[in-house]
Amino acid sequence: MQKYFEFEKHGTNYRREFIGGLTTFLAMAYILVVNPLTLSLASIKDFPDALRMDYGAVFVATALASALGSIVMGLLGKYPLALAPGMGLNAFFAYTVVLGSGIPWQHALGAVLISGIFFLLLTLTGLREKIINAIPVDLKHAVGAGIGLFITFVGLQDAKIIVNNDATLVGLGDLTSGPTLLAIFGIVVTVILMTRGINGAVFYGMVITAIVGMIFGEIKMPTKVVDTVPSLAPTFGAAFSSFSDSSFYTTSMLGIILTFLFVDFFDNAGTLVAVANQAGIMKDNKLPRAGRALISDSIASTVGAILGTSTTTSYIESSAGVAAGARTGFASLVTAGLFILSIFFFPLLSVVTSSVTAPALIIVGVLMVSSLGNIDWKKFEIAVPAFLTMIAMPLSYSIATGIAVGFIFYPITMIVKGRIKEINPIMYLFFVIFVLYFILK
Repeated sequence: MQKYFEFEKHGTNYRREFIGGLTTFLAMAYILVVNPLTLSLASIKDFPDALRMDYGAVFVATALASALGSIVMGLLGKYPLALAPGMGLNAFFAYTVVLGSGIPWQHALGAVLISGIFFLLLTLTGLREKIINAIPVDLKHAVGAGIGLFITFVGLQDAKIIVNNDATLVGLGDLTSGPTLLAIFGIVVTVILMTRGINGAVFYGMVITAIVGMIFGEIKMPTKVVDTVPSLAPTFGAAFSSFSDSSFYTTSMLGIILTFLFVDFFDNAGTLVAVANQAGIMKDNKLPRAGRALISDSIASTVGAILGTSTTTSYIESSAGVAAGARTGFASLVTAGLFILSIFFFPLLSVVTSSVTAPALIIVGVLMVSSLGNIDWKKFEIAVPAFLTMIAMPLSYSIATGIAVGFIFYPITMIVKGRIKEINPIMYLFFVIFVLYFILK
């Protein structure tokens, strides 16, 4: 094992890799709770139960997809990079596709599966890098920031800090109610932990908030710690059922598939470069085994969709593990093992309510919005599409709409500015696709 992962070359050992893998798991363990709550639309009270995804099945699918994705990345890519269903992508799946557009979750899983297969084909043919390079870097940063705003907005709603207001669309909620006060407490605790630079701050913040909630009677005590693993049957293979339904083959679904594809593009590429840089893996500004790492991500997305969860992608929280000493794919195997063990502790998740997960959504949003600083705001032709991409996501409650608006305005402003030669031909194709997306929606 030491020889396969080249411990000596990377100056590491089993202890450092184990601690790194454990740290990464603690930093991203919140997804085990947030993802099932998000995909089952637990915070939406008047949504028919028959149209919701099964909470227990999504929990198992989340744990297995995270474990399998991390194993493939560790063995094939040999990177200290863990994978799990992506934040933002799960919100798009639940709130935009299922809740907003009224599309069955089986169809949404079908879209994730197709995007994962496309992802794999594009990676194997080398087209993936060309498409990524065709999208202006400023728009990539705007997409990340927009998703951050969207996730934060969802978190504020889940906490009832922001509520519906008939006069102004949105307004401030009742900050004296028990669940809202608990969420505010969670935000404050998590911010303090993050500010102090504590690894796994988001996870620890959720644990502390849940304990306080139980002490003050806002959350019921769990009746068990370990129990039988919930059945995966309600979601396993459900993605394939959508292919026999004619309503699946629409222009709207094409836009949804493209959105899953684009966001995963940006997420994975950015995370891979960031973690590789931090771990000292980058050589001459190039990523060794980059193809293998990208293939690992593609496989994880495809398998995750079959199991029954939204797009599985690389996690920036892996940087916490690298900071703790992880340097090779062995750390990813450790993280994978912990995800598998977590499946047996399903009863403990009964203490995790929207008040507990809302702070995690808000803090992750803060981290994603940091990419705004990389946009060239002084150039108006860049600022307009970047700003519209970012602001349209939370205001339209749709990540797809934000991407579409930005990709439509970019060639317009660049052409008018006289910078037509700087526009990659692929951007014109995106322009046509997204114009049709709005016309035929």
